[in-house]
Amino acid sequence: MDEYGQPLGFTAPEIIMCDYQGGLSAKIGDIGTEQVVKNTFWSEFDKAEKGDYILIGESTEADPLTAGADEIMQIIRYADTFERLADDFAILTGV
Repeated sequence: MDEYGQPLGFTAPEIIMCDYQGGLSAKIGDIGTEQVVKNTFWSEFDKAEKGDYILIGESTEADPLTAGADEIMQIIRYADTFERLADDFAILTGV
């Protein structure tokens, strides 16, 4: 972002190890908002943030919107109960 809060562009994409499921269509949200989940990604990737974009598959596009990526709407953190190596995350995209 620049000093006026305008985006300067996107950072280079990262490849992450994950599993995913689409079409859950569950409603989630904070007080006063409602979102419908499009895809849920399960991963140990801890750098994702709300407002980032995530794409299933490969693309040569630098712009995630042009590539068809979905915006991350919510991230839920879970403990790594068995191995205790790294926390697990559910990364949710919405429509």
